[in-house]
Amino acid sequence: MNKEFEEELSESEELYEQMSIIIDKGQEPLRIDKFLMARIEGATRNKIQQAIENDLVLVNDKPIKNNYKIKGGDKVIIYDTTHQEASEIEPQNIPLNIIYEDNDLFIVNKPIGMVAHPGCGNPDKTLINAAAYHLKQQLPNVDDNELPRYGLVHRIDKNTSGLMVMAKNKKSMSDLAKQFFDHTVYRRYVALVWGNFDEDQGKIVAHVGRHQKSRKLFTAYPEGDHGKDAITHYKVLERFNYVTLVECRLETGRTHQIRVHMQYIGHPLFNDDFYGGDRIVKGTVYAKYKQFVDNCFSICSRQALHAKELGFIHPTTKKEIIFDSEMPEDMNTIIEKWRKYSQFKNAED
Repeated sequence: MNKEFEEELSESEELYEQMSIIIDKGQEPLRIDKFLMARIEGATRNKIQQAIENDLVLVNDKPIKNNYKIKGGDKVIIYDTTHQEASEIEPQNIPLNIIYEDNDLFIVNKPIGMVAHPGCGNPDKTLINAAAYHLKQQLPNVDDNELPRYGLVHRIDKNTSGLMVMAKNKKSMSDLAKQFFDHTVYRRYVALVWGNFDEDQGKIVAHVGRHQKSRKLFTAYPEGDHGKDAITHYKVLERFNYVTLVECRLETGRTHQIRVHMQYIGHPLFNDDFYGGDRIVKGTVYAKYKQFVDNCFSICSRQALHAKELGFIHPTTKKEIIFDSEMPEDMNTIIEKWRKYSQFKNAED
């Protein structure tokens, strides 16, 4: 695995980049493919023309033809979905829970413990390995050069369960990548977090970036001095006195965003061992009830987070589609245990 690829993946759930160029006012009219060849290192005319044909190059926020001539004041945006190509992906016959599929994409309900892409400590048995096998059964000639990362356009953490979309062709991948980049994809997560909330809903705005001392962790930078902009909307679904069931809707897709944002406002995810949720949060449950909490930890041995809904505009039909997934058994079980526990405590009080 390319080190640069791994580093980029670790910074964001969105696996692509965007380059923006404002054309100088004195620029003479020039075919856009020639202009971009001169401006982008390593670019070829063929690659640029393919990008234009796949609507990966916009001028003044609109797709253009290969023969378009740029002029002074034009705003050019180039979406890059190929710079992070994985190498030597081995197709592996790993079962996938595919809840929807057509000629352009498929929706996977990712299980707990499955990594999205190969990396340090996870060389194979990932979602990409499984997707490569699945696609090769349908498209024997497809490879990672033809369809980078075998259609992976976003990711969720290893121990977060839930919905992911995979593209089946370049055009769909380009279209979906742009939707994720432009923050128009609807993503609704359900999480169990520590503590009670004073309000029923709220909005968290704080940059998310790598921790200054620990490269494995991310942290919130409310002043925006580090990291990338991140916005999470949350809404209380059910209160259990000591923990709360919330929904989280993402405007951005930063690594560990929900986990970091919830820690930042004092409500770490239940059993999140990275961000302080794997112990009783001070001021919530009396120490004598520690055994109950430990039992819940053993049932849900990961952060209690599930990507429940996913919606976007279909690349071909241009119609909005939304998918929903069942909550995983471990979260359902501890939610019910906390529900009964809080009812018992309320009756006792």
